[in-house]
Amino acid sequence: MDLQKSTLTQAVENPNDREFVQNLRKIEKRDWWIWANSILIMLLLTGALITFALPPLSQGESPLFKMKVRDAIFGLVTLIVLFIIYTIYQQVLIKRLRRQLAEKQHHSLILRELAMIDALTGLYNRRFAEQRLASEIPRSARKGHPLTIVLLDLDDFKYINDTYGHPAGDLALQEFAAALNRAIRGGDLAVRMGGDEFLLILPECNHAQLQLVLDRLGPLEVVWEGRKFPLKYSAGWREYTPGDQPETMLAAADQALYDNKRASKSAPVRDTVPV
Repeated sequence: MDLQKSTLTQAVENPNDREFVQNLRKIEKRDWWIWANSILIMLLLTGALITFALPPLSQGESPLFKMKVRDAIFGLVTLIVLFIIYTIYQQVLIKRLRRQLAEKQHHSLILRELAMIDALTGLYNRRFAEQRLASEIPRSARKGHPLTIVLLDLDDFKYINDTYGHPAGDLALQEFAAALNRAIRGGDLAVRMGGDEFLLILPECNHAQLQLVLDRLGPLEVVWEGRKFPLKYSAGWREYTPGDQPETMLAAADQALYDNKRASKSAPVRDTVPV
């Protein structure tokens, strides 16, 4: 029951799944209708059997009455058999509809997941990041926990593409994404915002803990066709302060990233610039 309620709640939150909810409710109504009719038939059958079993009714019966009783029993049995066949048919139909709806919902969830995942790196994309950040900010404000976001991008990424080719650039993005996933905790989120820009959403993480995350990245390098080249990146961060909105946090982190890149273009690993 709880799982069913959870499914309904998730479906209602997405307008595209309203049809799924409506169909599921139709199936539930049909299921209840079958159960109600089954109970009614059982009550009628029980009443008929009790009536036929009463001794007074079996005394002094006329042949016409006996014939009517036989006809009534035959009709009742026929009705029960027909109802059983109908019930079996309805149950088969309900199971088929539920299977079709489950498959449809599964495909819908897969498509929704794919729409929020970057195909190249396997990280979540900007769309998902904006939704996650919009939910983390009220949570941080409500509980008083720190929240830090970090924008990162690869230095000289154009040079990598021009020198080693775009496949090498794609590999660099994949290696950097994997390094980000290794550096963060289970409750954190690494996102590819687009191009060579990435975002980290770090709930319950302050500036001191952020530095540990960046330290875990360490020096990075990519091996491409027997040649190695380093991956250099710049980072800018913003820690949540009361009143911040997702767009203001992202804008502040982006400005910090820009200031950091301008301040130290040649450093292999950049220090973050506080906002």
